[in-house]
Amino acid sequence: MEFGLSDEQRMLADSVRRWADQSASPEQLKTLADAGHTDGQELLPGLAALGTLGIMIDEHHGGSGMTLLDACLVQQALGRNAVPTPWTASAILAPLALAAADASLASAWLPRLAAGEARLGVGLADAVGARPDTGITLDARDRASGVTRFVIDGPGADAWIVTAGRDTLLLVEADADGAECVALPTIDRTRTVGELTLKGTPVVVLGRAGQAAPAIARLLAAGRTALAFDALGAAERMLERAVDYALERKQFGRVIGSFQAVKHLCAEMAADLEPCHSLLWYAAYADAAYPDEFELMACHAKAHMGDVGRQVARTATEVHGGMGFTHEMGLHYFFKRIGLDRQLLGNPDVVRQHAAALQGWSRAG
Repeated sequence: MEFGLSDEQRMLADSVRRWADQSASPEQLKTLADAGHTDGQELLPGLAALGTLGIMIDEHHGGSGMTLLDACLVQQALGRNAVPTPWTASAILAPLALAAADASLASAWLPRLAAGEARLGVGLADAVGARPDTGITLDARDRASGVTRFVIDGPGADAWIVTAGRDTLLLVEADADGAECVALPTIDRTRTVGELTLKGTPVVVLGRAGQAAPAIARLLAAGRTALAFDALGAAERMLERAVDYALERKQFGRVIGSFQAVKHLCAEMAADLEPCHSLLWYAAYADAAYPDEFELMACHAKAHMGDVGRQVARTATEVHGGMGFTHEMGLHYFFKRIGLDRQLLGNPDVVRQHAAALQGWSRAG
């Protein structure tokens, strides 16, 4: 039995990679990021033309009704070029949340998401573990107050889907009274996350305490899987660039790629990355095929890719020598993107703790 991608999935990934190579080249990335422009709105029509905005939205609502694995292959291609555009929240996370919501609400938002006419941000920080100064509370009139941080693709969104505690899911429209989302500075200049503040804001409750826990768990698992694929794409690009540099950079009259030490560094990166493909493929595949395993496999994928991605980023930079740490090489965009992927929705330690609890380890629980 062979477990791998289908021809259609490979074609999808290749199409997005070709588009990204043309639309988000290293030179264009430098121009966008250096100008402080990370909104990426001008890139969304290209992604819409490829059909990726509605990739997880059913055909009835104008999408293509594909799987999480298909969507994550797109995410991997975006990570490979560090494409600075909001996509993950609207294309992967929001459709999952809305598909399980009221039918009228899904009909109001899903066609707009598929057509690129609306954007949603998603914040799951409370489900991972709120900090002492954050957290959202809901009163008896369905008005929410509080602060939640690291809302993925939050700034500039038309609405936000966020958790209140670990078991309540809310939809907050951008024009609602008392709602404000500001960009939260991070090391990654190719993506935006936001800090959402609510002050007695009227919200739509997508799932109340005691009912929303399964939907939140799936959202969290999908987000972790997508971030792992994004880091995989960025790490692959860093390896490619390290190999290319080793084959052109000369010292002592020889290309440095002929030195045994440099060969070993590149080989170790390739050996570390290769097993990640099957692990991540299976994690995304489990969402539809083995839903009982999905949450645990997402934890494994996120934690392992977080460690491997950091090691590859460091080693690829070292292969470039002193040049690797300069702004001109552009490696820092991928280095920092991998770093943010590692931290969002739980770093490897937090995610492994979650995996241990899922397996019934009492101390972890």
